[in-house]
Amino acid sequence: MRQLVIIAGGKGTRLRGRIGDLPKPLAHVGDIPLLEHHILLARAHGFSDIVLLTGYGADRIREFCGDGSRWNVRIRYSEETAPLGTAGAVMQALPLLESRFVIAYGDTMLNVDLERLWKAHEQSGADATLFVHPNDHPHDSDLIEIDDESRITAFHPYPHRDDRYYRNLVNAALYVADRDAFARWIGSGLQDFGKHLFPAMLGAGQPLYGYVSPEYIKDAGTPERLDRVNADYANGRIQSGSFATQSPAVFLDRDGTLNREVHRVKRPEELDLIPGVAEAIRLLNRSGYRAVVITNQPVVARGDCDERGLREIHNKLETLLGREHAYLDAIYYCPHHPDNGFPGERPELKFDCECRKPKTGLIEQAARELNLDLSRSWFIGDTSIDIRTAKTMGLRSILVRTGHAGADGRFPDKADLESGTLFEAVAAILAGRAQT
Repeated sequence: MRQLVIIAGGKGTRLRGRIGDLPKPLAHVGDIPLLEHHILLARAHGFSDIVLLTGYGADRIREFCGDGSRWNVRIRYSEETAPLGTAGAVMQALPLLESRFVIAYGDTMLNVDLERLWKAHEQSGADATLFVHPNDHPHDSDLIEIDDESRITAFHPYPHRDDRYYRNLVNAALYVADRDAFARWIGSGLQDFGKHLFPAMLGAGQPLYGYVSPEYIKDAGTPERLDRVNADYANGRIQSGSFATQSPAVFLDRDGTLNREVHRVKRPEELDLIPGVAEAIRLLNRSGYRAVVITNQPVVARGDCDERGLREIHNKLETLLGREHAYLDAIYYCPHHPDNGFPGERPELKFDCECRKPKTGLIEQAARELNLDLSRSWFIGDTSIDIRTAKTMGLRSILVRTGHAGADGRFPDKADLESGTLFEAVAAILAGRAQT
């Protein structure tokens, strides 16, 4: 049996002007409360057993939800008599919980493929899986660091150091956990998952997994955030925000399109955003298009930098965008290079691969992993290689007159459109989309 645990004890002090004395999970998004959205999502993904962890307004929540029969689910309750914190409330409820369960927060709005998240946890072998995602304010969010196998290696609570660049991976407060992994912490007094329990588990050597996804999940706990969530619901962004629904994407070349062309960026210091890029990506973030980078990075095969160095370069890219409230849904790169003869090159990466543009392996991978609708997608780049990639994949394309501006002359393919900058290109896509 798949079980969803919803932490629903929030008082909602900051929402008093909107919801009166109601508990936060009963704030409305659209025509129904947040809590009902959670229940409907659970049912849609095969979670028929729900445990509500209540505190403030427990009677009002019981009155609304009852035993769950009107939604064809079972609902039970664990009520705290004094504030226990998120982790403390789950510890108190452990006798009601199955051997494995999902934990969600009742003051968030989410549309996530819970079945896919559940299966990822099963395959990870971890004690707990944390849903982590890029957001538009990473500078004031708790960030997660993961390795190449998506194992969590560090927690970075805000405020963050100014002299470091971080990957935009935010703890989104959605977890899958095994009950036995928590049992050893009963009575520990650790109250908060993100600040206390998960860092303690990591320090004790318990494996934690980061499930990276750009699916829709947002806190609705302040008037401004609740308004934004309601606006997203009204324009359909929430409904299309799950991996269960195909989304269009705008694929983006990196060098010369997002950042200034400097002939192979090898260090973070060499990466600078082109003016207007963050604003363009911010428009994509709010449009329903995924913003996905597809980039050849032969600097790895040539030995100019290693994978860790490239990660630092991309961390700077994500940090600079995040400071301007923009984010990338994903970055895919090819580390290979087919030609030999470079000092320090890595022979194991010197071959003719399927992921180096103009081949389409990275786009195909992105389409699988992000469930993308390629028939509604675009590719924006500054070279004829990018345009050939788009044509091969059947994507509409825009050549930007930054970077190489098409002067590389490698292929004769013509773009569907040409624009001076990325911002102009994105504006053209969105204007055309608005007319259809």
